Amino acid sequence: MDFLGNILVPIRWVIEAILVGWHWVFTHLGMSQDSGLAWILSIAGVVVIVRLAIFPLFVRQIKSQRKMMEIAPEMRKVQDKYRGKRDQLSREAMARETQALYKKHGTSPLSSCLPLLIQTPIFLSLYWTLNDVRTWAAADSPGRNSWLFTSDLVHQFNDASLFGIAPLHMTLVQHFQQTPVSVSAIVLLIILVAAMIATQFFTQLQIVSKNLSPEAKTGQAYQMQRVMMYIIPFAMIFSGVFFPLGVVSYWFFNNLWTMGQQFYIIRENPTPGSEAWKAREARVAKRGKAINKEGKVVSREEYEREQEELLRLAEIERQNKAKRVQPKSAKRAKKAPQQKPQQNGQQGGSAPEADGSKA
Repeated sequence: MDFLGNILVPIRWVIEAILVGWHWVFTHLGMSQDSGLAWILSIAGVVVIVRLAIFPLFVRQIKSQRKMMEIAPEMRKVQDKYRGKRDQLSREAMARETQALYKKHGTSPLSSCLPLLIQTPIFLSLYWTLNDVRTWAAADSPGRNSWLFTSDLVHQFNDASLFGIAPLHMTLVQHFQQTPVSVSAIVLLIILVAAMIATQFFTQLQIVSKNLSPEAKTGQAYQMQRVMMYIIPFAMIFSGVFFPLGVVSYWFFNNLWTMGQQFYIIRENPTPGSEAWKAREARVAKRGKAINKEGKVVSREEYEREQEELLRLAEIERQNKAKRVQPKSAKRAKKAPQQKPQQNGQQGGSAPEADGSKA
C-alpha cells in the first residue's frame, strides 16, 4: 500500500465495517456468501449510509450552486470594474469585493464542492480495499490493515461475480488482457460504465435546464457549468475503464442517489424564477394555494395578506426615503445664482428714445 493508502486506513476501517455489516445482513437473509449480488447490494448499502450522513451538505451544495448562479451578474460587474488592471492594489481590491459579495449572499465556491471533497476519500478507500482484496486472495492471507476482512471474507469477495460472469475485483482493461477473453463480462462492464456516465450527465442536466433563473443563465458560471456537463461524463469514460467492477458499481449507485435526491429538491425547493419554480407554482395553484416569499406552500388568503403587508412596508420605505431628502438651507438658497429681471427701456427701442431726447 502506498503513502496515500496508509493515510486513508481509518476511513477504510469505517467503509469496510459498513460493507461487511451489510454483507452479513444479506447472507442472513438467504443469499450465498460468495454471491456477487450480495456484495453489490452491500456496496449499495455503503452508498445509502454515506449519503444519509452527508445529506445536510448536499442541501447546502444545492443552495450554494443556486446562489452562485444568482450573483453571477454582480460578479460580472466586479470583473468589468477591474478588467485590464493588473497592479497589486487592483487585484486586492477585486478580491475584497468578491469576498464581500460571497459574504453578503452567504455562499462561496467551496460550499458547492463539500460533498465531492468528502466523498473523494471514501471513494478512494473503497478502491484501495477492493484492489487489496485481490492481492490478499492471491497471497492467501487476510487483510494486513483490516481487522474485518478475514481470510474467508477475502476469498468470498474475490470469488464473487455479478450474474456469475463478471468478477467484482476486475477492471475492464483486465478483462481484455486475460485469456480467454470473456465477452459477456466486457459487455456487462461497458453497460455499467455507460449507466454511470448517463446518471452523471442527467444529474447535471437537471440543474442547467430546470433549476436556473433567466438572470443566472446569462452569466459566465452558467456557460462553465454547461461545458462541465459534457466534460465530466467524458472523463468518466477513462476512469470507468480502469476501476474494478465493485468501484464502478459504487459510483453508479452514488450517481443514482444524487439524481433522485436532486430531483426531489428541485421539485420541492426550486430556484425562484426557474422553470422548475414555475412548474411548482402551477401545481400549487391547481390546489388553490400559493407559494410565499420563503418558498412555503400557504393558503391563498394568507398569501394575499402577505402581499398586502409587503406593499405596505414598501410604501413606508418609499415615504421614509422621501423624508430623508432635505430641502436647501436659506444660506444655500441665497448663494444660488439668480437671473436678473430685464428693465424696460434697456433693449429694443431704448436707443432711439435716447437719441430723440438729445434731439
